[in-house]
Amino acid sequence: MAEVSTLNHTPTLTAKDFASDQEVRWCPGCGDYSILKQVQTVLPELGIPREKFAFISGIGCSSRFPYYMEAYGLHSIHGRATAIAAGLKMIRPDLSVWIISGDGDALSIGTNHTLQLIRRNFDVQLLVFNNQIYGLTKGQYSPTSEEGKVTKSTPMGSIDHPFNPCALVLGADATFVARSLDRDPKHLQMVLKRAAHHRGTSFVEIYQNCNIFNDGAFFVFTEKETKFQKGIYVEHGKPMLFDNGKKGIKLDGTKPIVVDMSEASVNDLWIHDETDIIKANILTRMFEDPDKTDLPRPFGVLYVANRPCYEDLMKQQIQDAIEQKGKGDITKLINSGDTWVIA
Repeated sequence: MAEVSTLNHTPTLTAKDFASDQEVRWCPGCGDYSILKQVQTVLPELGIPREKFAFISGIGCSSRFPYYMEAYGLHSIHGRATAIAAGLKMIRPDLSVWIISGDGDALSIGTNHTLQLIRRNFDVQLLVFNNQIYGLTKGQYSPTSEEGKVTKSTPMGSIDHPFNPCALVLGADATFVARSLDRDPKHLQMVLKRAAHHRGTSFVEIYQNCNIFNDGAFFVFTEKETKFQKGIYVEHGKPMLFDNGKKGIKLDGTKPIVVDMSEASVNDLWIHDETDIIKANILTRMFEDPDKTDLPRPFGVLYVANRPCYEDLMKQQIQDAIEQKGKGDITKLINSGDTWVIA
């Protein structure tokens, strides 16, 4: 697995050390509170000095995140958090850079920048808060809203086909793809820690409830009455079991099939291999409307790969150029070749 071993796991700080003195101004009950809490809880366990963290956000409700972190941060422009974070990582590869974005910010105006970041594989964490709505601008449908979504801007229902975020980034050769939920703190902490230890761009989709404009969008995956029937929590090397072990998934070629465990053996089940790109593609395509399929939606680390990071390759290329041609001289370069004097 593509994970770094250079992080010191000895806790030296607490979650409170990462909480700023700013008043948190999200709507009461917003899922962002939980995500903020889980990030603040995980950071001390990474053993990284606080001054080495930087949080970069775009525009949207989630993008107020840097204000609430006692760390370096920048509330940047719409859809460009990934581009700004990439630039920061190039010049300061020693920093732990976290990008905070929403489904509108990262997957609409910022889609191109998101994909460029991922294909280049900068060593950053990209957390996409997916609430399937534009909350900051009071409830327009977003790139992840379901077909037929009725909002103020689509009173007859959206006719847009929604993005499948994990499938989208996997198509851009993401090296770490995971999905978690705001309402499952322990699971989210586990995923965040895995993301932080991954060497490369870690894409984490987080289902986040917007209780004002899209309340309950993911309740089928978070409420105890349905979460274990409609969702499956995958673990590397473990059989694909769900519904409290009553059901499992096996593969018929590349087609996933739900089986009743009273009639099947665990030996027949699909074993989750997070390094298998073919199976990762199958996993990310388990994305149908939960009311229209018996296949559960997967949560956890779906895919991990090892690929060089852009900033490392760039540094090596610069070193190679210096060795071949010597250190540059900017004055000599400017005065070289044809020059003109402007009267």
